[in-house]
Amino acid sequence: MTTPLGRERKHLQRALTATDASLHTRILSDIKRHILSGHWPPGHRIPFEHELATVYECSRMTVNKALSELARAGLIERRRKAGSFVCRPRSQAAVLEISDLKTEVEDLGRVYRFTRLALRRHTATEADRRRLGLSKAVPILAVTCLHLGSETPYCFEDRVINLAAVPAADDEAFLWIAPGPWLIAHVPWTEAEHRITATTPDLASAQHLAIMPSTPCLVVDRLTWRERQPVTHVRFTYPGSARELIARFEPSSG
Repeated sequence: MTTPLGRERKHLQRALTATDASLHTRILSDIKRHILSGHWPPGHRIPFEHELATVYECSRMTVNKALSELARAGLIERRRKAGSFVCRPRSQAAVLEISDLKTEVEDLGRVYRFTRLALRRHTATEADRRRLGLSKAVPILAVTCLHLGSETPYCFEDRVINLAAVPAADDEAFLWIAPGPWLIAHVPWTEAEHRITATTPDLASAQHLAIMPSTPCLVVDRLTWRERQPVTHVRFTYPGSARELIARFEPSSG
């Protein structure tokens, strides 16, 4: 038989548990909002456990539980004695997939924006011809763009477009739509080749991505054709910590 004192203790325990659960949810929600809005950028140090416990007037155990959950979700990194820091989000994509950068960024819970950095029309140089696999000089459109997630540089794009294959691109400024989705809408590709390398960025890429020239990067070179005619070659440079590529396959029967 439960005594009045026992019932009071159970009631108090339930109340404390409900309070801890409410605070745990609130701490999770507040920190997620700071991260996903870009207010706390990658590398930002999260307040220490004792600081958060003071702010939320709760136990350090409640704070620790919330931070551990954020670490498991890949939003923060916990470093012994140093504290907790915002992780650089990692975008996943299939090796053979032509994905949309806007979708990649939004899948990370960030606000997408791109800015065109340069646009130049010229006759293909030897370097352009090598990139596109052309045997002769043709009119070329060279475009560079920076793709951002919540105002943090996400990917630097360096692209050349074969105007002999896509003459309509000559009238496009690429100020309101990025070259990739514009090309897919106007000239559906029939064949593509990906070349993926891990390297350090060139100076232009490092400058626009706001990283050190020694920072490891993932570089994806893509060449697409339309009925055997080269359409565009693009080089995407990602900070290495922001991107991973995935391939799923089955064992061969041989």
